[in-house]
Amino acid sequence: MDLFHLFSILIVLSAGFAYINFRILKLPNAIGLMLVSLIFSFIILILGYYFPTFKESIALKMDNINFSELLLEGMLSFMLFAGAIHIKFKDLNNEKLSILLFSTISVLISTFIIGFASYYLLTFMGINVKLIHAMLFGALISPTDPIAVLSILKSAGVSKSLETKIAGESLFNDGVAVVVFITILKLAQPGANLEISSILLLFGQEAIGGLLLGLGIGYIGYKLIASIDNYQVEVLITLAIVMGGYTFAHFIHVSGPLAMVAAGLITGNQGKKLGMSDVTAEYIDKFWELVDEILNAVLFVLIGLELLIIQTNEKILFAAIILLLITLITRYISIYIPSIAVRLKEKITQKTILILTWGGLRGGISIALALSIAPEFSKDIWVTITYVIVCFSILVQGMTIGKFAKRMQ
Repeated sequence: MDLFHLFSILIVLSAGFAYINFRILKLPNAIGLMLVSLIFSFIILILGYYFPTFKESIALKMDNINFSELLLEGMLSFMLFAGAIHIKFKDLNNEKLSILLFSTISVLISTFIIGFASYYLLTFMGINVKLIHAMLFGALISPTDPIAVLSILKSAGVSKSLETKIAGESLFNDGVAVVVFITILKLAQPGANLEISSILLLFGQEAIGGLLLGLGIGYIGYKLIASIDNYQVEVLITLAIVMGGYTFAHFIHVSGPLAMVAAGLITGNQGKKLGMSDVTAEYIDKFWELVDEILNAVLFVLIGLELLIIQTNEKILFAAIILLLITLITRYISIYIPSIAVRLKEKITQKTILILTWGGLRGGISIALALSIAPEFSKDIWVTITYVIVCFSILVQGMTIGKFAKRMQ
């Protein structure tokens, strides 16, 4: 099946599931789409019991989808850029310390705690994994996904400060977590240089290089946009920033996700304020909002359909449930520790920490990173555990965070 036909099927399923959710379930879009996708997958599994060839043919088609490449090399760049262009420098500046610490220190704390905990837990249960591979799991499960939770929190009437904290943290910690994951992945290769200096150099090249590239292409895009007044061409320039910038980041080995966040911030602030007419700004906002909605719909449908190809057993599922609890506790710890420093400059309460903890949903990036792990690195184990945590996160935390936030206020 070629790429066009594959994407056509995903769009048709996404549209159908979105319609069912809108007419019947009436859940937030991301949560409803994933729930309908899971129900659809369960129906296929049940039918597969009576018609094995039917289930096998669909599972084979799902298995042929390179979910990791589709998200990390394609969809992620558009989604991060689309999220970043809506964040104002003023709001970001007001919450800069908390966003900086939560998207860096929190990710590192979470990576190491979950990494060590998963290694010792699985070893105790007789499941053979290596510590460096457990650290990969710690890195991939640490980033949070703002997609499902932000719309819910807005309806719950949370403060602009909390909304900015969640959006800003999620945008930057996606990029940071990918950098940490790639760094650990390179260190896990046979014969890798494990000296601290080489690790810091690798991390710095990816992170700092990505931010600098993003600022550069964002500025170039802003100057081009400011030199004309034609919304069709200006929308096309923003597309070129994303597609060209992400491709260039890949070739020079810097972080594409961080580059897209930086480029999006420049485009959404300097570009809109100084380079665009009101008409162009409106078209660009609507265009990227629509792109974001479509890609998110496809993403959550894919997450639900991944159930068809998960290979697991009872022992790994039991370990996944325990690690789910550990992940939630670690989320609280990783937010609480940096919040001590945040209190010196910004206002942050215990209730805010609890909302950030329960609202720290895991999403498609975690699954995509898990699927990118090589089979010899215990891939099936990490994919199963990640899938359980992501499903719980989106369906349970996502459906309760609104009421939880209202109760905390």
